[in-house]
Amino acid sequence: MSSTTKPSTKEPHIDFDTLSLNGSHYYVKRRSIVEKITFEHRTFYVKFERIDETLTETVVSQHLNRQYTIAVALLDHGRINNLVLEYRGGKPARFYHTSKHLLHTLQIEDYQYYKGKKSNYLQLFIPVDALSLTEADDMIQKISDELQMRLTKEWKCFPDKSLPECYNIITLPYQKYKP
Repeated sequence: MSSTTKPSTKEPHIDFDTLSLNGSHYYVKRRSIVEKITFEHRTFYVKFERIDETLTETVVSQHLNRQYTIAVALLDHGRINNLVLEYRGGKPARFYHTSKHLLHTLQIEDYQYYKGKKSNYLQLFIPVDALSLTEADDMIQKISDELQMRLTKEWKCFPDKSLPECYNIITLPYQKYKP
């Protein structure tokens, strides 16, 4: 670890291994557009640059200290290990309690909540066993639809088969969420 980069001391260290994230490469958010892609007759302007190096503790530390915004791919050899709902609304505590109740109702007992970059950002990670993109998309859409019956939709679902692979990435969380 670099002598100028110290680990974040805001919350206990996040164990990224328990999230089963693909660390074989990572993405760094840039200020300008890195690439323009056409996917299913739509144009996407990519701001995350793919770095073909292993995600290291130094890079994670730089992310936690907000020097860089780092993201990782959800797809790993065509399989998904996490479903993610990324909430960006005005009532994170309400999203937390409502989604927690919904997951219990759906008999999903394994999940984790994390804070995102801003105070109102929440990331809900639901680990799954190597689902295909289609299976994962169907499952996360079902959860999202059920949740939307109870809340105004202020979240994004990942993975999303209507997005290119370089958009099926998730920003690393900053700390565990405690309501």
